[in-house]
Amino acid sequence: MALVLDSAAQDLLFREARTANTFTDEPVTEEQVQAIYDLIKYAPTAFNQSPLRVVLVRSPEARERLVRHMAEGNQAKTSTAPLVAILAADNEFHEELPALFPHFPQAKDVFFSERAAREQAAGLNASLQAGYFILGIRAAGLAAGPMTGFDAAGVQKEFLDEDHTPLVVINIGKPGDDAWFPRGPRLDYDQVVTTV
Repeated sequence: MALVLDSAAQDLLFREARTANTFTDEPVTEEQVQAIYDLIKYAPTAFNQSPLRVVLVRSPEARERLVRHMAEGNQAKTSTAPLVAILAADNEFHEELPALFPHFPQAKDVFFSERAAREQAAGLNASLQAGYFILGIRAAGLAAGPMTGFDAAGVQKEFLDEDHTPLVVINIGKPGDDAWFPRGPRLDYDQVVTTV
């Protein structure tokens, strides 16, 4: 075996992990979310820019506001998940670069003075962090239900501002009854990997 991660951890994070569509009512604690973040904050990003921002939707009022912006097929599960997180890209991440990239503090102005460059970098790098966030949820023994089926402009207006672009909404909790759809097929190695 070429992997050093033990088989149980491989199953937890990858092989047996699935997108959950139902959840129990067991709450997800602030301590669990903090532990997830403390693990995933080490995700790689260019210039260590770390543009991911997370809005935790806990109150019934906020949940109702969010559900209105979800695609019809995502509304029921978003209504009943113990915790919902909105993952967004901070398009003003460059303001943190002097602290996050101290050996080249000028990167803020040299590479990211233009809004278009920041938006492109933020979207890509926050998406990398979002993938790690899902793995962190799984590492905590919880299930993730990531969704891109929502009105992004509505979610942005309701929960963020013009400097933050919503990327994905994730339902989080312990999987409930009939939580899993059948696993979809995957491409084989030789369909994906080319050696040159």
